[in-house]
Amino acid sequence: GAGAIGGWIGTHLAQQGCSLSAVARGATLEALQQNGLVLLQGDQEIHTSLVARENPADLGVQDLVIVAVKAPAMADVARRIGPLIGPNTVVLTAMNGVPWWFLQGFGGSLSGTTLQSVDPSGVIAQHIPADRVLG
Repeated sequence: GAGAIGGWIGTHLAQQGCSLSAVARGATLEALQQNGLVLLQGDQEIHTSLVARENPADLGVQDLVIVAVKAPAMADVARRIGPLIGPNTVVLTAMNGVPWWFLQGFGGSLSGTTLQSVDPSGVIAQHIPADRVLG
């Protein structure tokens, strides 16, 4: 997501020398392609260039994927995120709530437990490997 949270994180990463890409649709995609990211911070207006595409496959494998969407959009994002994730990609979730991977790696009676309320059909866990996620 290239909204308030994703845009803020992306802008600050770009200020540290990182190259940015974003997956977007519709008017957001058009705005990103025409204007890049624009962050209003205090009395500053910070402009950041990036590559924005609708199809994640057009961007290829990334070093870091930041998922900054509202929870109801997560299953759709998970279905499309695969082309961005390689063997060394880190997925950083910038979302509210308990994430689908929360109990991954727990032992004992919680071993293998999934959070049905967060990922009822298992779509998210199927498409985003928990060992790639940095919470």
